[in-house]
Amino acid sequence: MSSELFEAIQFLEKEKGIDKNVLLEALEAALISAYKKNFKSATNVRVDLNETTGSMHVFARKDIVEEVEDSQQQISLEEAKQINPNYDIGDVVELEVTPKDFGRIAAQAAKQVVTQRVREAERGVIFNEYIDREEDVMTGIIQRMDPRFIYVHLGKVEARLPESEQMSTEEYNVHDRLKVFVTKVENTNKGPQIFVSRTHPGLLKRLFEMEVPEIYDGTVEIKSVAREAGDRSKISVHAENPEVDPVGSCVGQRGQRVQTIVNELKGEKIDIVEWSEDPVVYVSNALSPSKVVEVLVKEEEKATTVIVPDYQLSLAIGKRGQNARLAAKLTGWKIDIKSESEAREQGLLSEKPEDDFYEQDIYTDLDDDDDLFK
Repeated sequence: MSSELFEAIQFLEKEKGIDKNVLLEALEAALISAYKKNFKSATNVRVDLNETTGSMHVFARKDIVEEVEDSQQQISLEEAKQINPNYDIGDVVELEVTPKDFGRIAAQAAKQVVTQRVREAERGVIFNEYIDREEDVMTGIIQRMDPRFIYVHLGKVEARLPESEQMSTEEYNVHDRLKVFVTKVENTNKGPQIFVSRTHPGLLKRLFEMEVPEIYDGTVEIKSVAREAGDRSKISVHAENPEVDPVGSCVGQRGQRVQTIVNELKGEKIDIVEWSEDPVVYVSNALSPSKVVEVLVKEEEKATTVIVPDYQLSLAIGKRGQNARLAAKLTGWKIDIKSESEAREQGLLSEKPEDDFYEQDIYTDLDDDDDLFK
């Protein structure tokens, strides 16, 4: 074996990050297997690779016994002493059995081992790189599509966007560039497999972190996200510093920050509300853009009854119950909405002026005619 192989192994260690010792061990195992296969030998052999001289030697290992029963595995004490007088019963003798044409076989084995190990190492590098991006947003380009997946190229690997994670309001085309949320990274026999989503609530959260510096630096915290992808979402935010307006920070000057996110999500409506540890305030905020007259709380059931003005009932419930459903998901509280007149009939409404609504610090991306939900 020429020294060129060892030079190639050293090069791979530097360029591919593959441990040289790992390659050498794999090569030794491959050479032993190749020897036994090509020379039909059951002998226990050892391969010695000498990096200094660039040479390779194969040694048959035989146990020293008094009476030989298997000549391939054993050698008599008398024969062993002819090699070295110091040998004794139980020692192991190594006899060189390197074939003359073993260089060609070794070269083939080396090529296979190196190719396999390089492939495994590259897969490992890719996996380690992308496992750190789990639950993060990446930008990719659509490469191809089939009935089950859209394949998005993320630089070194193709990610899979399942049909269930695609937004029904979006149209996807090959070569389109889009941001995706990495949901899972798996290391399989075929290499790393990455699954991404356009519908996951984490995508909305990460987009706000990318677009709002106050969220990125921790001044404003995202407390909860409720999302019906492609249609409407709600996000609750909080700032420990009373001088910081968490909702205003997310909206941005003239709504530029939130509009960037809305554009990325192809027009998905986004309500931004202020979080509160008081369920009365929090639930009231979460039901934006509807006004709330009163919130009755059942702590043990984590349930609320929300009373709204009669003319706001359809707005509070939302189209197909969406507003109420998202508010419940956002807050983690059950929400039962009743109109003011219904509440009075049931004796639920305390004596309060009709215009005494809860003040809500919210931003809602709502069309002018959205209060006509039926």
